[in-house]
Amino acid sequence: MATESQDNTTRRTAAIIGAGLAGTSAALGLLDAGFDVTLYSDKDRAALRDKVPPTGVGVLFGKSREFDAEIIEDLYEVSNTTGISVRLHAGSGDERTDVLTFNPDYGYVAQAVDLRLRADDRLGRFLERGGRFEVGVIDVERADEIAADADLTLVATGKGGLSSLFPVDESRTHYREPQRRLLQVTLTGLGHGPDAFAYRSAEGGNHSLFNLDSENGEIFVGPFLHKDAGATWSFIVFAKPDGAWAPRIDDATDAISARQVIVDIFAEFFPDDAPTIRSLQVIESDPVSWLKGAVTPTVRQAVATTAGGNVLAAIGDTAIAVDPVAGQGAQGTLIQVAELVKAAAAHDGEFTAEWLSAEFEKHWERRGQAAVEVTRLYLGDPDYATHLELSFPAAAVSPPIGSALFGLLSDPNPLLTLKTREDVLGFITAVSGEPAEDVIGRFEPAGRFESIAVSA
Repeated sequence: MATESQDNTTRRTAAIIGAGLAGTSAALGLLDAGFDVTLYSDKDRAALRDKVPPTGVGVLFGKSREFDAEIIEDLYEVSNTTGISVRLHAGSGDERTDVLTFNPDYGYVAQAVDLRLRADDRLGRFLERGGRFEVGVIDVERADEIAADADLTLVATGKGGLSSLFPVDESRTHYREPQRRLLQVTLTGLGHGPDAFAYRSAEGGNHSLFNLDSENGEIFVGPFLHKDAGATWSFIVFAKPDGAWAPRIDDATDAISARQVIVDIFAEFFPDDAPTIRSLQVIESDPVSWLKGAVTPTVRQAVATTAGGNVLAAIGDTAIAVDPVAGQGAQGTLIQVAELVKAAAAHDGEFTAEWLSAEFEKHWERRGQAAVEVTRLYLGDPDYATHLELSFPAAAVSPPIGSALFGLLSDPNPLLTLKTREDVLGFITAVSGEPAEDVIGRFEPAGRFESIAVSA
């Protein structure tokens, strides 16, 4: 409920449950917008920073950084990238082939910062500016009590049974099980900049790496700002459940064994990169610098009414959970939060279920639907088979197509206009400036990729 401040002005109250990236961003944004804010977490600040693993790499690809700047200024100069080095492999054993490679510039700057560091910096600002931080387990009953005392209550965690308050939106959820098994680990021992991975492109470590294997999945490797170790490299293995990589993830039980899984996969499947990967080591000061698991991509009904008649709204992954293969999770979170903060600050009435539902629909139209669809594209969903069949070969011979393809990570909305084969061909023609058939007709399999051994 509204409170009276020291200068006798009335301030509306907000409660945020969950202190990850979504929760701390919302708490800081609403506090700066004039709300009296309480942030709730099941862990104290030290544990949030040092006792839990980062839940993803959290790359911000271009456009999302503009929205985040509405919450907090850019505090980081390390881990910025301007493009990506892509390689696609197919087959196995003697039949294994190097299919295509391209190294597009994004046309924007991407940034990968430890999500624990991003959240902690926001929490620090929040506390310095007078926000309240309460630690304790929040279940459904306690959430009801919290919402009864606040004008606006946002839920940024599914723990404590809170996800059960927000039913799955079956009309917007395409999968009922994970599409990838995931292994993430951050390693040190190689600087950023053009000298790193220089054999792959002239940009070297100014570009991230994206290795695709048609049978087994994908691996993303990118410059990363670790909360303690600074300039490092973060890896995510996206293993297809029925491929050869998936069972290997079971062998990861700590940071050391997670690194070994990565090293072994590169040695067998990506030998050109293997010598560099072997030179990287675990971060000894951070035993939780790794994570394994799986995400079932899910869209939920983002507004709920508790048993006590109080309204809650879900933000971040609690509302829209996507597989991280297209990097949409953290980005969608920050865009949703920035827009919701502005809308809440400008709203004069009660924060009813109808108002909150309308704001979520705006987010769905602005970013949510496109984020879901670009994730399906990068997962190789059958609905996007034609898009992939045409766009990847085109990208291999036309740099503007490569830039446009990975531009979808920054702004995925153009994908929504590409529904048919003719749409995709038209897109290739428009972006490349020449007939799509001519572009695709120039494609030839790579034959053999450059390796560190060749360039040494």
